[in-house]
Amino acid sequence: MTTATRPQTIRFLQSPTRPDWIDQAVANLDTVLLDHSHCERKAAGVALNLMFRYPSSAALVRSLTAIAQEELSHFEQVNQWLDRRGIPLGPLAPSPYGAGLKAQVRRDEPCRMLDMLLVSALIEARSHERLGLLADHCPAPELASFYRSLMSSEARHYGAYWVLATTYFETDEVNQRLQELATVESELLATLHPEPRVHS
Repeated sequence: MTTATRPQTIRFLQSPTRPDWIDQAVANLDTVLLDHSHCERKAAGVALNLMFRYPSSAALVRSLTAIAQEELSHFEQVNQWLDRRGIPLGPLAPSPYGAGLKAQVRRDEPCRMLDMLLVSALIEARSHERLGLLADHCPAPELASFYRSLMSSEARHYGAYWVLATTYFETDEVNQRLQELATVESELLATLHPEPRVHS
């Protein structure tokens, strides 16, 4: 059993991942890898949806074009790993994490834009942390190396969403709302979801 995680050093996150998530993930690598495929596809979709929703926001469109392309590249790379391990593409019931964060997004603009950017930043920050934990604990060396290779991209992504938030909103407003959303994010992960997922 895992007795400790790496120190909490990930920007934006209020609490580190629980050690029992690492145990669950390592014991169910194929399921986590399949969920990772879904996560990369959804991340590309989020970037594209924001571009369609805010087409006149030039800085957002430029930044998220690059993110969407990179997420789709990662989607293909993860799918290649699924092929290598003989895991068929298929549906997975999501954990409550994504829906729980989406429920915090306010409906009225411009608050909606801010919340969508910050929720995306938090998800990318948590992904960065958890890919690092998988890289550290995965018993398959090549797969561990693959996870490690994606970490810098996830860090760039959550940084990009943060920069966009501070481009369109005052920093004090961004910081206050980020703290509120980060509290919810931490609470959503306080109890381990029984189904192994990247965000469970």
